[in-house]
Amino acid sequence: MMELLIVMTIIAILAALSMGGLMFVKEKQKNSKAEIQVGLLSKAIQDYELDNGDFPGEEDAGGSAGTGESNMLFRALYWDGYQALESGDESATIYLPELDPSNDTQQWTDGSGASVTIVDPWKNEYRYRRGSSAMNPDFDIWSSGKDGETAGDGKNAKDKDDISNY
Repeated sequence: MMELLIVMTIIAILAALSMGGLMFVKEKQKNSKAEIQVGLLSKAIQDYELDNGDFPGEEDAGGSAGTGESNMLFRALYWDGYQALESGDESATIYLPELDPSNDTQQWTDGSGASVTIVDPWKNEYRYRRGSSAMNPDFDIWSSGKDGETAGDGKNAKDKDDISNY
């Protein structure tokens, strides 16, 4: 009887350790996915600027936290090009085809039609800003991380889990 209790205890301890390790691995995966997505978004924004002579959005429209800017990015990097191609404009460009909400294998869009927002692996909206409020010379793009909170300056305690291009 005592042996059975010891075996059950060992199994419970091993199960708890496995679950803790699994949660760690899943969180690490989400961080890696967000880093890749920030890189893809940055490249698409730079490609947009090369073609259009300016970065998407109005200068300083994003403010310090850049909330609400992911829909504008979606329209600039995917939707406008998609609509133009659908209407027969062969010269239109889709800068980030992975943003297609009908084929969202990356699970980083939320919504449908032109009202899509770009979300990180924790389902928080990606943040974007450009102009003099940006920390980089051109633009900032970032995820507010697991906690969903950001000050957007890289110095605040809320920013410790942010994943950004700055």
